[in-house]
Amino acid sequence: MSDRLLAEEEWRALAETHTTRADALTAGHRDRASRGEKHPIEDFLFTYYSYKPAIMRRWHPGPGVELAGAAATDRAQWRGYIPGDEDGSLRVDAIGLESARTQQHALIERILTSTADRAPRFGCFGLHEWAMVYRDDRPRHDVPLRLGSAGTDAVVEAHELRCTHIDAFRFFTPDAVPRNELIPTRETQPEMDQPGCLHAGMDVYKWAIKLGPLVPGHLLLDAFELARDIRLLDMRASPYDLTSWGEAPIRIESPDGKAEYVRQQRVFADRSNALRRAIVTAWRGHSAV
Repeated sequence: MSDRLLAEEEWRALAETHTTRADALTAGHRDRASRGEKHPIEDFLFTYYSYKPAIMRRWHPGPGVELAGAAATDRAQWRGYIPGDEDGSLRVDAIGLESARTQQHALIERILTSTADRAPRFGCFGLHEWAMVYRDDRPRHDVPLRLGSAGTDAVVEAHELRCTHIDAFRFFTPDAVPRNELIPTRETQPEMDQPGCLHAGMDVYKWAIKLGPLVPGHLLLDAFELARDIRLLDMRASPYDLTSWGEAPIRIESPDGKAEYVRQQRVFADRSNALRRAIVTAWRGHSAV
């Protein structure tokens, strides 16, 4: 049973608008890939998460929405769709998708909801990127260090490391690991992810992708835009010199830099929490129909 029936002309227009928006978001990456070029900021989301731009082009209405006339289209072959109540219509198979990945979906829901309900922490100052090159002559990115190796190490040593996210912490150099006040693990991720964390904010995009047709298309693209914007702050506050790519640093080693970092961090915490709640509402609000 569905809550809403969309006429064919209506959902086709929504799908076309979605595809146009997705193509605009991935145009730079696709153009660089065709020439074998890489961008240290903008291409990260396609390498770190390993999701191809084509995935973003597919518009899904989310659960509880029936698409008139869709059974006669290529959508009938897409994973996660079943016939609707109206003749020739399709809808997202929420029950089937849930039963196929019960444990994964339970974990995703737990991470999204618990993170949104948790008080944000704003004292890390983006030092995870610094900890990834601490006392190491092989930076993770082919970009020069703006303070050099010795200057970068000095910044780490002058601060406390407070990283809460496993997928940042796991890239710390061996010398940086014991300097962190916490030991994030995959098992403790639902208890440690918090909305002030940039990586947790970027991960909203990952969770949306993993939920597939259960997430309405506009929320998926909103999550990608959030991750893109967060990545820019992440790199501007990093030890890398990005002036060749037109980006000025946020000097988190200074009081003004710290203040600017936290100001943006707070905005992203609010944006990411709004998306977490919107995704869970759209998904779980109809998952039993």
